[in-house]
Amino acid sequence: MKAAKAAPPIFLLHGFTGASRAWGEGLLEGLGRKARVIAIDLPGHGENVGFGPRGVAPGRDTPHAAAAPSFEEVLEGVVGELDARGVDRADWVGYSMGGRLALAAALLHPERVHRLVLESASPGLDSPEERAERRRRDEALARRIEERGVEAFVREWMALPLFASQRQLPPPVLERARRLRLANDAGGLALALRSYGTGVQPEFWGRLPELEARTLLLTGALDRKFEEIADRMETAVPHARWASVPGAGHTVHLEAPERWLTAVTGFLRRDEAR
Repeated sequence: MKAAKAAPPIFLLHGFTGASRAWGEGLLEGLGRKARVIAIDLPGHGENVGFGPRGVAPGRDTPHAAAAPSFEEVLEGVVGELDARGVDRADWVGYSMGGRLALAAALLHPERVHRLVLESASPGLDSPEERAERRRRDEALARRIEERGVEAFVREWMALPLFASQRQLPPPVLERARRLRLANDAGGLALALRSYGTGVQPEFWGRLPELEARTLLLTGALDRKFEEIADRMETAVPHARWASVPGAGHTVHLEAPERWLTAVTGFLRRDEAR
């Protein structure tokens, strides 16, 4: 009797200001019952002091944009995290900024992506004018982070309407999320914006029909902006299904972890049965 083939590893990419621990122990344990889990700190976040193939070490004295690796270089570094662990192909799961990197990997390195889960993620901005304006705003934000420090920035960041739905969470959950954000370095976050923020990401809308990986688009029903993006993406991606989680906003894995886990593991299980 032929032995069952092992499931591909699950490769987790967090969002801006996050870290590998931001997924939460419950999700990591739940996914770990399904397959090997690889959760990394993205460049400029958590304990990741290397920044892409150039090896730039972020910090408050790091020069501005001249030191920032390109989006493609950062992506190469993220793919290299699989190489370092002897993994050829994985199921990529990305949230927000991490979702944009996961989508880029599926299009630019399709041989490394088995299946794809995109939580509150976007293929980028449509027009050069929008991207130029976003780069201007991200540069201004990067300079504020460097000048005012992480604590002031985190207060500003969490006050954004995008995260308003998180105010319904229990105080200990919110406090843990805040502490994880505060553990980041100002220079690292600033370089992340300059290297792989939305303004510098290539526009992938036109390439979505090329996407080979079976894809789950996961959004919170309270996040109208990314619900609209997912609706549009579902039409363009050949093998996509969209799951909208009631009562959750942008950060579904934090606001509704059990429903997030059910949606993700259900998608992987159904695809294997297929």
